Amino acid sequence: MAKKIVMTMAAALFALMGNAQVNNETTGVPGDTIDWEKYLDQVTVSAVRPLVKMEADKMTYDVQNDADSKSATVLDMLRKVPMVTVDGQDNITVNGSGSFKVYVDGKPSPMFSNNPSQIFKMMPAAAVSKIEVITNPGAKYDAEGAVGVLNIVLAKMSVGGGGQQSIDGMTGTVRAQGGSQGYNGGASFSVQQGKLSLSGNLMTGYQRMPRIKSTTERREDNGNVTSQYFTTKQKTRFNMGTLSLSYDIDSLNTVSGSFGLTAFRIKNRFSPSISLISPDSRLNSYSYNNDTKQKSTSIDASADWQHFFNGERTHYITLSYLFGYSPQTSETTQHYDEEVLMMDDIFNENRPKSTEHTVQLDYVRPLNATQTLNLGGKYINRRNLSKADYYLLSGDERTLTNQMDYQHTNNIAAAYAEYEGNFGVVSGKAGLRYEHTWQDVDYKKGEGSDFSTDYGNLVPSLSLNLKPSATSNIGLTYNMRISRPGITYLNPYVDRSDPMQVSYGNSHLKVEKNHNIGLSYSLFSSKFMMNIGLVQGLCDNRISSYSFFDEGVLYSTFGNIVKERNTSLNLFINWLVLPKTRLMLNGGATYADLRSDQLGQRNHGWQGNLMVGLQQTLPWDLKLSLNMVSNSRSYNLQGWSSGFNIGIASITKSFLKDRLSISAYGVTGLNDHGKLSFETYTRGSDFSNRQKISVPIAQFGVSVSFTFGNTKVRVKQHKSRIENDFTEKKSDQEQIGDAAGSSSGSGM
Repeated sequence: MAKKIVMTMAAALFALMGNAQVNNETTGVPGDTIDWEKYLDQVTVSAVRPLVKMEADKMTYDVQNDADSKSATVLDMLRKVPMVTVDGQDNITVNGSGSFKVYVDGKPSPMFSNNPSQIFKMMPAAAVSKIEVITNPGAKYDAEGAVGVLNIVLAKMSVGGGGQQSIDGMTGTVRAQGGSQGYNGGASFSVQQGKLSLSGNLMTGYQRMPRIKSTTERREDNGNVTSQYFTTKQKTRFNMGTLSLSYDIDSLNTVSGSFGLTAFRIKNRFSPSISLISPDSRLNSYSYNNDTKQKSTSIDASADWQHFFNGERTHYITLSYLFGYSPQTSETTQHYDEEVLMMDDIFNENRPKSTEHTVQLDYVRPLNATQTLNLGGKYINRRNLSKADYYLLSGDERTLTNQMDYQHTNNIAAAYAEYEGNFGVVSGKAGLRYEHTWQDVDYKKGEGSDFSTDYGNLVPSLSLNLKPSATSNIGLTYNMRISRPGITYLNPYVDRSDPMQVSYGNSHLKVEKNHNIGLSYSLFSSKFMMNIGLVQGLCDNRISSYSFFDEGVLYSTFGNIVKERNTSLNLFINWLVLPKTRLMLNGGATYADLRSDQLGQRNHGWQGNLMVGLQQTLPWDLKLSLNMVSNSRSYNLQGWSSGFNIGIASITKSFLKDRLSISAYGVTGLNDHGKLSFETYTRGSDFSNRQKISVPIAQFGVSVSFTFGNTKVRVKQHKSRIENDFTEKKSDQEQIGDAAGSSSGSGM
């Protein structure tokens, strides 16, 4: 069949070139017959593969199609993804908000959601196939995440699913990367044999961050000034593994499962020097040694059963179970100089952990060829525990002085209904979801009042898509999203690792309610793609950190204290200027307006981000990538953080028919001799606090990857037409890209 298709294309090409009048397998000239088999092996069919796919409520970045994926981390790739920003401290925001959910392969992942920045900073981009930014997931997905979902599609071969292309045999990739600040390595594999599909990823890494410098100056309105200076060294070890499998029991039943494990070990050592000065004299100065050790482990496991009611697989029911478990340990030891009076050496240990069980039932029924009804329900049991012990140290002896034992439980029940329709030029989706939460807080030890409460949230969503032409889209979306505070915000543990700056959580936080309205326009062709998006976000009870000053100590905690209005304009351009030259631009500007009646404060201003990239294929098929990332000042309720500029470069060479790739890369700050320098400023009712941080991010390294195995492709008998928010399907942009390919041959 494949030969006939290529022969037909070759015949059409001959005809267009005017070399012959094609009639079946002859030129139309008596006695002159073309032997198509002769030319078959000389014909090459190529197509333009789009880097980004735009839809009204979702954007997909094809990581594997980006040359930088050979040497970059997932965090580096996120800087290129539309509507995603990574600031100088590696904080991730989606459409201007840090409140989003992380999914892996279309499923919620407590493992990734707990600490996405740390995982993505250590995770090689080669382990990821695609990154999806889902701004309007629809009613059948959790309402959590103020601005939507960041879905990470792990690298694996196209398997299973009755009708999608799958692979008999095994294939895999091994990779290693080493640089001036650490190393990482890993392997991924996929196995397809008959009805069974299996894939996995293994990753390990080590990173050291040498001599981070921090200078802090706090000024009180009464004239007192507190200054602090320290340098710190941080070491991080990372291990991660994922395994997924799928088995087609018969033509109408499929079972699948997955397992994931992530483990972090972080060590941080610093020795602050602190000075306290009054308007007329020096009051005190001292220093101490701080050693902090953190251990974090996350486990995800899931199981799914899917039953189809028809041979076309358009009418089906899915039953799913998800388990998440995330224990953590943090140990802090502080030794003060002997000259320091009234300061005891201390040791603190904090042991928070989260456990989550989820059961979900989804039912999909086509109403006709263009309309579909989705129904379903979900139950979540989520328990957060925190145990903390406080000790005084005297030599090797510890004296227990205080304890905290805290438990926070959420039981969440949800039901949804969603309608989808596609009427050619116009398509859309409308849904309604109801979630009810039962919350219980229990203080077994320590200060705090037990309480229980319950509340319900009705969550609507709507998306409309208009196609004025075959190469353009206009999208309009509205959704309400909620954000329940996690253990980081709720944990009442009082962190006194710095006696001058104390922080703790707030167990009485309420769920955020966020309203988002979006308008987008996409224009795409085989060589040029542009997307412009305008988003208005509104929230009247945003959870925000805030600080206050009391008896010489700066306290920081959280509260539902902010009314926030964000107006954002985002622009993404991907331009294939020449066959070997690609330009990219990913940027946005936001006007943020934040105010708090409780604190009597308001802050507002413009903030922006920009990523400009050039990808060039050089002689000898060397692939050069140059990227510049720039962020402006950003605002929070009580202050701002300064911007930064980073330069990233890599060059890649592939061998053995692209199975072996070798890359060299470099990263540097563009303002302070290769360092990343930024400043934060906070203004309270009776104090101001200014901090300057310098991070030596300049580094270089080399990465190597090798792909092995069988890549024989076959097509299963039964075709699947499942199309949910996370199904990989051809968009209009991809179809145009495929159709824009050219055919060429030698000897013609």
